[in-house]
Amino acid sequence: MTEIFPAYRGELEYVCQVCGSKFDSKELLYTCPKCKGVFLLKDKKFDELKKISGKRWREVFDERARTKIFQLRGIFRFYELIAPILDKEDIVYLGEANTPIVSASNHLKKYVGINFAYKNEGQNPSASFKDRGMACAFSFLKYLIRERGYKNILAICASTGDTSASAAMYGAYVGDPIKSVVLLPHGKVTPEQLAQPLGSGATVLELPGVFDDCMKVVEHLADNYNVALLNSKNSWRILGQESYSFEIAQWFDWDVSGKVIFVPIGNAGNIAAIISGFVKLYDLGIIHSLPKIIGIQSSHADPVYRFYSMKREDRRYEPVSVKPSVAQAAMIGNPVSFPRVKKLVDKYESLGGTFYVVQVEEQQIIEGMLIVNKHGHIACTQGGECFAGMLKARELNFIEKDEMCVLNATAHSLKFLKFQQMYFNDSFPEDYKIVPKDELKNFPKLVLDASEKDSLPKETFYQRAVENIVKELGLEEKNN
Repeated sequence: MTEIFPAYRGELEYVCQVCGSKFDSKELLYTCPKCKGVFLLKDKKFDELKKISGKRWREVFDERARTKIFQLRGIFRFYELIAPILDKEDIVYLGEANTPIVSASNHLKKYVGINFAYKNEGQNPSASFKDRGMACAFSFLKYLIRERGYKNILAICASTGDTSASAAMYGAYVGDPIKSVVLLPHGKVTPEQLAQPLGSGATVLELPGVFDDCMKVVEHLADNYNVALLNSKNSWRILGQESYSFEIAQWFDWDVSGKVIFVPIGNAGNIAAIISGFVKLYDLGIIHSLPKIIGIQSSHADPVYRFYSMKREDRRYEPVSVKPSVAQAAMIGNPVSFPRVKKLVDKYESLGGTFYVVQVEEQQIIEGMLIVNKHGHIACTQGGECFAGMLKARELNFIEKDEMCVLNATAHSLKFLKFQQMYFNDSFPEDYKIVPKDELKNFPKLVLDASEKDSLPKETFYQRAVENIVKELGLEEKNN
């Protein structure tokens, strides 16, 4: 394989998903100046890529999987499909992407009666899928710094935890002239997630309320002040997150027939990116069929589910008021990327793809996380939401017996220890509507009382500990 950086350069433009207006991509734009709609970035030269066969593209991407060029080891393995205006020096790579697809253990598959696997996005550098989008967004900021000579960029985001952790980490890595600020809903972020942007040195601001309140504030700042918005309104982030689709297709040797992709919806940026990614692969002939895609929403924040549960001719989108959710990224009553989803789903279905949205309860989400992690996974509450969504989809006959389900564990389980402990301690506030089950609880057991450490002779203390452990575990002595 020839170790060279791709020569192709595209010509990207912002395309409004509401009114269709188009704008030059070499600007920091987040919403359409004409109608305030959100953008997707399109390559005006995309048809040139169709001159290369799907077979050759598969070979190119498979060859790059072995590359030693670090800029091509992450999301930019698929350079031509993501942001092909960047030069090698622009690309930021912190080890993101290429997360494994881990098959559920045989006993877990038998327990649920479904063939499935998790794509472990918690194995990204900041322990969530957000790193895919941030790698692209910060690479674009470096491109602007080089091309436009920007001397000072204030990068800001609203977050329920994962976005702030990722933005702060990438901002700290790039350094001057980028400064990172994150705005969090006060008291709504786990201690583990709060620690990440603080540890990366970002300016952390808190606002009473929920994520939607924080989002309104940063949107106003982005519209009226010189700041770089890093939420999923940023269409460069959507491009980076398309790599999730590309990796799934490559993992299955570019054959996604019979695959069902489950995605928590949240702010709807990730599911928009995943649909867009599969559409690109299909348009280029890299894949010859489209997987089934199923989005999941908690009943505590379900506007997209409500929209798609209506008959097509009756569909009307309305934001909802949210209730507390263990899947914190789900606590969004008005997903900013819904216009993207609507447009992309229409395109997806026109190509023969299948799309559903299912609704699950908080009890099912937290217990989904606990069950899969008791069987060897490292899923977050959003991963639990996916598991609950898969069971719901089976109940609704959305899954065929011979299909393979790929679930998205969007972050690492260690970020959500607070909710696990609340379940074990039966300390959920009433708003969550969660009633813990004893069989899913787990507590440490003290072998000896602390007072015995000082009162007993050392050898007696050890012998007593051994005796108690043998009794607790029901151990039998070896036959000599």
